[in-house]
Amino acid sequence: MVRNALSVDIEDWFQVGAFESVIDRRDWDSLDRRVETNTDAVLALFDEAGVKGTFFTLAWVAERHPAMIRRIVDAGHELASHGCEHDRVFTMTSAQFAADIFRARNVLEDAGGVAITGYRAPSFSIDKRTPWAHEELARAGYAYSSSVAPVVHDHYGWPEAPRFAFMPVAGSDLIELPVTTARLAGRTLAAGGGGFFRLLPYAFSRWAVRQVNDLAQPAIIYFHPWEIDPGQPRVANAPLKSKLRHYPNLSVMAAKLKRLMGDFEWGRVDAVAADAKKALV
Repeated sequence: MVRNALSVDIEDWFQVGAFESVIDRRDWDSLDRRVETNTDAVLALFDEAGVKGTFFTLAWVAERHPAMIRRIVDAGHELASHGCEHDRVFTMTSAQFAADIFRARNVLEDAGGVAITGYRAPSFSIDKRTPWAHEELARAGYAYSSSVAPVVHDHYGWPEAPRFAFMPVAGSDLIELPVTTARLAGRTLAAGGGGFFRLLPYAFSRWAVRQVNDLAQPAIIYFHPWEIDPGQPRVANAPLKSKLRHYPNLSVMAAKLKRLMGDFEWGRVDAVAADAKKALV
């Protein structure tokens, strides 16, 4: 069986891009933080399934929940960077991005006591607007990135990017592992997890993973801790589209994840990146 990569983007319910226009970042510390309880629930799901994964974590979260970070590492999962405060890469200059990934790695390494070699951009926001982003990651010494969504989407997307692992910087060993997509009727469909996994029937996700595995390619799947938390606060003034994406099927997400973990072979993203590097070099 092909080894796929299962990953968790560690951010709280109020830090998602869907709510950035209605929740002021200055209010974050006054809101109900649920990320630690939800992440512990995710760790329990992984433990029950015997799966090791990668936890792309915001430095903002790590600074406030260092004991949670140690539990992730102690359980044998990979700790990786999700940046500092969920700023999308295309909202930063190259210098600001370099400072963000530098600070985030220092915070995470201090909290977890392990080297940080992987990065995922908030909202998969490395795209054709940020030609310098992979170069900054390579310069900073990251081994891999999983920051590209090769699809058309209203919040993100780089449809011209390769669907599978590639080396984006000449002369560098940096690997980019795009989030999983599927092909149907000549179209590329988002199928890498998150809201797509939660909102669509499980059969679609199973079919998508099998499709890429049949090509001898690993699936790169992600989700968030808040997606298994049906009791999270509701943002009344959020745009309707954001509500329709964020809240449905929260109560069934954990069960769907259990099925996914049982149906396929899973591992940490760094291990899958290492496999991809051997195939590309």
